[in-house]
Order: sequence, then C-alpha cells, then structure tokens
Amino acid sequence: MLRNFMVLIFVLFIVSINGYGQKTDDKSEDAAAIRANVEQMVKGWNMKSGAEFAKPFAEDADYIIINGMLLKGREAIGQQHQRIFDTVYKDTKLKIEIRQIRFLRSDVAIIHTKANVVKKDDAFPAVAGAFPSLVLSKDGGKWQIVAFQNTANAEIEAKGK
Repeated sequence: MLRNFMVLIFVLFIVSINGYGQKTDDKSEDAAAIRANVEQMVKGWNMKSGAEFAKPFAEDADYIIINGMLLKGREAIGQQHQRIFDTVYKDTKLKIEIRQIRFLRSDVAIIHTKANVVKKDDAFPAVAGAFPSLVLSKDGGKWQIVAFQNTANAEIEAKGK
C-alpha cells in the first residue's frame, strides 16, 4: 500500500514538472510564431508582394500607416502595399527588429519594433526611421496581427530626414 502511494506521488511529481515545462515551452513557441509573422512581413516587402506582406494579418486587421491613414482588413493592407511596391517603394528594402514581445494574456501579445526602409542598394542606418507597434492574437492555435500602428521617429521627422 505504501509502495503504491509512493509511486502515485512520484507520478504526480513527474506530471507536474512536465506540465510546467510545457507552459514554458509554449511561450517560447508563441514568441517564435510571432517572430515568424514579422519575418513574413519583411519577406513580402522585399519580394514586392502585397499579398505576401499581408499574410500574417487577420482578415479584419487594422493597419495605421505612418501618415495616419487607416487600412481595414488583410485585403486592403495587401492591395495598398502592392500599390506602393509598384510605385514609390519599388526599389526599396525593409528591416524590422523586434524590441519587445509582451504577452498580455496567453492569446494576446503586443510587440514593439524598430524599422527602416531604404533604397535596395543602401545600407540600413543605425537609427530607426519608425517604431511600429503590433497587437497579435492567437486564434485556433495561430498567431495573427490584429492591429498595426506605424509611428515615425520624431527626431528624424524634425530634421527633415
């Protein structure tokens, strides 16, 4: 009887450790999935594909452009980006670095980034041109961007770039 009790205690201990490890791993897996969304945006920009750029966005996402204009939905985000890829940003490349991932809940995160767009043959400057903030939600096991706010670096804007 005592032996069975000890085995039960041991099994419960192992299960609790395993469960704790899974929770820790889940957060790192979530962070990796969030990073992959940012990488997808960069990939889409550098491919000059509005559809690829918009892939990580939720179907009903809100996207505030650096000039304050609001785009509603993945389709509009993709279409507007395709327009700029075909014209003013045709010969550019994008770099986004994640500064912070903060999990507000297990299924909601906000990330703060720094970003630069430069001509395709230019080097990226050390100073960020913008500081996009993104809100992501996890639905059905998949992380998607539900809100994107692009904010220009005020110091650069004040100097006239």
